[in-house]
Amino acid sequence: MGSHRRLAPTSGFNRGAGAALCVLSAAASALGALPADAAPHDHTRAEVDRLYEEAEKATEAYDKADENADTLRRQVSDAQDRIARQQQRINTMRDSLGSLAGAQYRSGGIDPTLALLFSDDPADYLDKAAVLDRVGAHQASALGELRSAMRELSQERAEAVRKLADLERSRKAVAAHKKTVEKKLARARRLLNSLPYAERAAYDRVSRGARGAIPDFGDALPASPRAAAAIAAARSALGMPYIWGASGPSGFDCSGLMQWSYAQAGVQLPRTSQEQRYAGRQIPLSEARPGDLVVYRSDASHVAMYMGNGEVIHAPHPGAAVRYDPVNMLPVSSVTRV
Repeated sequence: MGSHRRLAPTSGFNRGAGAALCVLSAAASALGALPADAAPHDHTRAEVDRLYEEAEKATEAYDKADENADTLRRQVSDAQDRIARQQQRINTMRDSLGSLAGAQYRSGGIDPTLALLFSDDPADYLDKAAVLDRVGAHQASALGELRSAMRELSQERAEAVRKLADLERSRKAVAAHKKTVEKKLARARRLLNSLPYAERAAYDRVSRGARGAIPDFGDALPASPRAAAAIAAARSALGMPYIWGASGPSGFDCSGLMQWSYAQAGVQLPRTSQEQRYAGRQIPLSEARPGDLVVYRSDASHVAMYMGNGEVIHAPHPGAAVRYDPVNMLPVSSVTRV
């Protein structure tokens, strides 16, 4: 399973050195110890690994699309509130001008220019700015303010329409990525079920991990107090299930675990592993300290938290719980200190 070969240990380490999903190197090692007659099934296991990796990429895309949809929903809601307030302001201004027109009528007739305001198309009247010089200074100021307010309202409505269109596109993207993830994971599960019982049991056993096994993290100190708090949060999630698209507290995907852990430390990380790699200062792997984010693969499709002495904690893939693994379980692309 060449895509999951272990890297050469990085200097400075004494040992060892997502929205699917990571850490299949451990499963590959366990399965590699099976008898020679398991060889015909190597292709099946490799295909499962590939599907998990592709599903993880799709999960990160799903997470991003879902985040965009949430942002757009808030923006649309804010725009609707602004439109309602602006409409109320315009209604108040028109009521005020209507009172002024009534006063003029009672005192001897309404100015013909004010009459235009209450015609079937008052906006057409407002566009004819030249008529403003035919009314008094107070009326001109009020009409000018109303004209400006109506223009702002028109712009707000146009922006709201654009945001609604963006939201609909984002919703479709979320649905498409969700479908992609589910199809790949379903195929991976079918392939796993096609394996002989002994191989399938070995794969599942490694995927579940050993919740009670705590590696030796050495004596390295966290990079900062907030990193220490994030480490404590991540460790509290040990054994929680991998759930794609989830960011806690009862389940996580790889980037969701990092976001949730740092949120407990008062730090708001971006949602995806691609964005998290730029959420701080990038450093060499040889300088990694507990709490740093370790990003994997050239496309940054998986992320874990460095714990010390060549170990990380992360949410691996469906069927696996949050667990510890060697930092070099997958090709490391960058390390970020938040």
